[in-house]
Amino acid sequence: MTLHYRELPDVTGVDLGPLPAAGGFPYWPTVPVVARPLPADVRPVRHAGYLRRGKRVLDIVLSLAALILAAPVLVLLAAALWIESGNPFYTQERLGQNGRRFRMFKLRTMVIDAETHLAACLDRDPAMRAEWELTQKLKRDPRITPIGRLLRKTSMDELPQLFNVLKGDMSMVGPRPMLPEQLPLYAHPDAYLTMRPGVTGLWQVTARNEQSFALRATLDLRYAQRVSLGMDLRLILATLAVVFRATGY
Repeated sequence: MTLHYRELPDVTGVDLGPLPAAGGFPYWPTVPVVARPLPADVRPVRHAGYLRRGKRVLDIVLSLAALILAAPVLVLLAAALWIESGNPFYTQERLGQNGRRFRMFKLRTMVIDAETHLAACLDRDPAMRAEWELTQKLKRDPRITPIGRLLRKTSMDELPQLFNVLKGDMSMVGPRPMLPEQLPLYAHPDAYLTMRPGVTGLWQVTARNEQSFALRATLDLRYAQRVSLGMDLRLILATLAVVFRATGY
């Protein structure tokens, strides 16, 4: 069974081809898989110059401009979160380019000690555990605070990742930042590790709320195979549309 995303060519400018539906994947997030050899076309030669220099220049220019524009909003949000939970920022270890680990910045959207709270919830609720194992997300996550729910819906919790872009940990566009323990779940982990993870990307603008972790891995591979300046710019514009529609969770 295959699932065609009609919106993907509209967003990226290229036809990404049929994508396996969640039930048709030969692997699942709870079962580690052995990485297969990386496809030969994972790094398109015709865009090698952009990947070497242009992409980083674009990252610096856009992240700096966005931080300047978003500074007043960040200050107000940090103040509101300080009143609500006492600590407005949250950092978590993620895997970056070439397997280098870094601390990713976000505005806090969850209760303190969220991981312990999650484990207890999954133990109590089999349906919640099944959802988590399929998507690595929860549509009605009990850990999210009232302000945090608004931040996630508008994606404003990810604004501090612009600092990660300036530092060189991340790119404006790329694969979704991965937890270290998620790497064995990727059929082609090298496709992820060849690039800096992105603030936005294919998964964020096309399937962020509906599909499985396995589809996310496939979209990361497709991005690595087809990355270009034009594709990055279209994904950034598509991200703005997603933010204004406030469809996240």
